[in-house]
Amino acid sequence: MERRLKFSIVIPYKQRLATLRLVFASLAEQTLGRDEFEVVVGAMEYSPEYVTLCREFEDRIDVVSVLTGEEWNVSRARNLAIRHASGQVLLLLDADMALPANGLRHLYDRHFAHGQNICVTGQAIGYHDVVESDVADAQVLSWDTYRDRMARVEASGDVRGDVRWTPEYAPAIARFPWAFVGTGLVALPLDVVRRHDLLLDEGFRGWGPEDQEWAFRVSRTGTPIVQADAFFAVHLPHPRDVAANGATAWPNNRYYLAKWPRLDLELALAFGWLEADRCYPEVERELAEAAGPGRSLAVVRGTVDGRDVLVVGARVETGSGTPEPEVAALFDTVRPVQTYPLAGFGLPYPDGDVEECRLLPTIDGLGPRYREAIHREAERAARKVAAPDDDRRR
Repeated sequence: MERRLKFSIVIPYKQRLATLRLVFASLAEQTLGRDEFEVVVGAMEYSPEYVTLCREFEDRIDVVSVLTGEEWNVSRARNLAIRHASGQVLLLLDADMALPANGLRHLYDRHFAHGQNICVTGQAIGYHDVVESDVADAQVLSWDTYRDRMARVEASGDVRGDVRWTPEYAPAIARFPWAFVGTGLVALPLDVVRRHDLLLDEGFRGWGPEDQEWAFRVSRTGTPIVQADAFFAVHLPHPRDVAANGATAWPNNRYYLAKWPRLDLELALAFGWLEADRCYPEVERELAEAAGPGRSLAVVRGTVDGRDVLVVGARVETGSGTPEPEVAALFDTVRPVQTYPLAGFGLPYPDGDVEECRLLPTIDGLGPRYREAIHREAERAARKVAAPDDDRRR
């Protein structure tokens, strides 16, 4: 019987030649045998320089390249590569993440040697956590420098540098494990990916939460997400445009919320994941009290006398999502209404997309901080906001 590769290492790539060379160098020096893993690159460019790089390493690692001239989309690049993977374990690795020499061997022996059905996420140490500003011209050091640094970390067994591994993050990770997964360094059985069709969502465009949304779907399969303390990679320097990232993250987060309209996600959009964890039980309790038995709160959108209106704080039947008669009666019957099971901390609409937003008295039962957050989001999404009391009318 043909021996199956232990790993398929999937790398999305475009115009990162300097860092990809170091990633290839790190893979070429793995203590796991060359015949036990493959490198599958989804390259979204027709680049002679990239082909030359592959040839440079052809006698040390086995590289499978899927090339396309399409517009850059990191999810698309990963998916192109995933479809050609054949190993037991799929390792998603970015083109700027270099592994220590024992990285693959230890990852397999500690987490996958016995057929474990888990998703393992590792520490990204270095650049990502110390550089948060714009970087126009990133200086990549020599491979010898990074190799020596990683060897020292491996020898010490003391892996530090990724903020997600600090005590501050532990409670939020326990409640929302998927929210802290980065597809720059994460591994799971390929069979899980195939069986549950766990490709990345190509509807995300540009920088944003496509990895978090993918990890959420992984968690919904019942696959545990595990933080591996000793599994790490060095995040190599690369250009960064914070404003450009933010510009695409904003619509991507709204796309994410429309796909998965959940309280945890809307709270994270309003307050961040750490604070969402801290306030989640209190918010859940206050929302239940405001909605009443057998009911939950939702946002409902439709037309009222031909005008586009969003109602926030609508009571709906838990499970069915059917609005109460007095809410349904507000809307014209010629067009169906759209209902999301959201309290209003986050809304899946662009800025000013809604003609009018009406805030119902139910939200006045929430604490001041939560009421204000819902008001802010309504004012962002709607051109006019009407609240129950006159001094909040816009």
